[in-house]
Amino acid sequence: MKLRAAWALAAVLPVLSGCHALHAVTAESCHKPQAYMKAGSIRPLKVPTGLSAPNTADALVVPALKGPTPPPPTATEPCLDSPPSYTVPQVRPAPKA
Repeated sequence: MKLRAAWALAAVLPVLSGCHALHAVTAESCHKPQAYMKAGSIRPLKVPTGLSAPNTADALVVPALKGPTPPPPTATEPCLDSPPSYTVPQVRPAPKA
């Protein structure tokens, strides 16, 4: 009987925890260097002789960053993909004397 209860608890516990455990992992990971940060540009496409070049009229262009580089986020700042807090602090009126 105890074995069944343990299996039932093991099956229900991940469902009850929800995504909270995953959120803690992803919230910390945005402050660490990411793999995409090491990406670089490649040289333009070179079309072999005898073939036609692709139409690049609708190609997307990544604009250059104009201005200073934004400062990196600190460990206390939330990640950009984290939703903001939905609680509004309640302001209490000052007590009357």
